[in-house]
Amino acid sequence: MSRIRAAITGVGGYVPDYILTNQELEKMVDTSDEWITTRTGIKERRILKGEGLGTSFMVSKAVKELLDKTRTRPEEIDLIIVATITPDMPFPATANLVADEVGAVNAFSYDLAAACSGFLYALTTGAKFIEAGTYKKVIVAGGDKMSSIINYKDRTTCVIFGDGAGAVLLEPNYEDLGLIDSILRSDGSGAVYLNMKAGGSRIPASHASVDANLHYVFQDGQPVFKFAVTKMAEVAAEIAERNHLSGEDIDWLVPHQANKRIIDATAARIGLNSDKVMMNIERYGNTTAGTLPLLLWDYEGQLKKGDNLIFAAFGGGFTWGASYLRWAYDGIHFTRKTNF
Repeated sequence: MSRIRAAITGVGGYVPDYILTNQELEKMVDTSDEWITTRTGIKERRILKGEGLGTSFMVSKAVKELLDKTRTRPEEIDLIIVATITPDMPFPATANLVADEVGAVNAFSYDLAAACSGFLYALTTGAKFIEAGTYKKVIVAGGDKMSSIINYKDRTTCVIFGDGAGAVLLEPNYEDLGLIDSILRSDGSGAVYLNMKAGGSRIPASHASVDANLHYVFQDGQPVFKFAVTKMAEVAAEIAERNHLSGEDIDWLVPHQANKRIIDATAARIGLNSDKVMMNIERYGNTTAGTLPLLLWDYEGQLKKGDNLIFAAFGGGFTWGASYLRWAYDGIHFTRKTNF
C-alpha cells in the first residue's frame, strides 16, 4: 500500500461585509492611500462588526461552507484545529465553540497560537493525525479578529490588519497527493519587536494596563520587516531545494499576506513570476492566521489536481515556516467571483 498523505479535499472561507478602506483610515490617523499602498500593497481590509461576535463566528461560517461544499456531515469530523491569536476568550478554546456551533459532536478540538504562521503550524499538525492513520477527517482552520486588538490611533499597525477566516478539510490520500514536506521555525528573541504586552499571566488586565494601551498589538516595523523578508524567502527556498523543485516545477506560491514587498522577495528567491503567486492582500490586508486558507478560498477555482504548492509564512514570536503540498482535486467547479 502507498504511503498515506494528508490531502486538502475542500476549502471554506468567510470575510465580514464591512470594508475599511485606505480613504477611511486617512480620516482616522496621519496616513494616506498612497503611503499605505506603496509600503504594504493594501487597499482595504474587512472588519467584523456586531456585538458579541468573535473569531468563532467567522471560523464557524467558513467551516459550515466547507462541510456543505464537500458534502460532509459534521458528525463525521474527527478533529478541529483552529489557529488563532484572537480567541473568543482565554478558555474554552475557540475550536470548542466552533465544534459546538457546526454540530461536530464526535470531534475533539483545540486552538493553536503561532500568530501569522498559525495556519501552517496547524496544517502540519493536523496532517500527522491523518498520516498516522488515527483519523480520516480533520478540519484545520485559521482565523483572527485582529480589529479587536488593534489601536486605530497607531498608524504602524492599524493600516495592516483585517478580520477573516478560512478552513480546509484533510483526508487520507494514496496517490502521493497532499502534504509532502514542512519546515517550521521559531525564535523567541523576536518577541520584543512584535507582541501584545498585556492580557496574559505576566501582565493581567487592569485599569493601569488598559490606560497604558498594553492590550493592543505592538510592532517595531523595521526589524520585523527585515527579519520577515530574510526568513520567509530562505525557508521557501529551503523547502523547494529539499524537494528538488525549480521555479518551473512550482505551480503556485501561497504566501502569508503581510506585505507585498515580502511576498515579492519570497517569489523572486524561488524563481517565480507574479502569475504564479497567490495574492489578495489588497482586499483583505493581513488577517494573521486567516491569510493562507483565504488565499486557497479565493484561488480554488484555478487549482488543478497535481499542482505543486509552496506555502510560506512569517509571524510574531518570531515564527516562520514553509510547506510543500500537491493539490488533490480540480477546483474548477468551485470558482468564486473575485476582483482579480
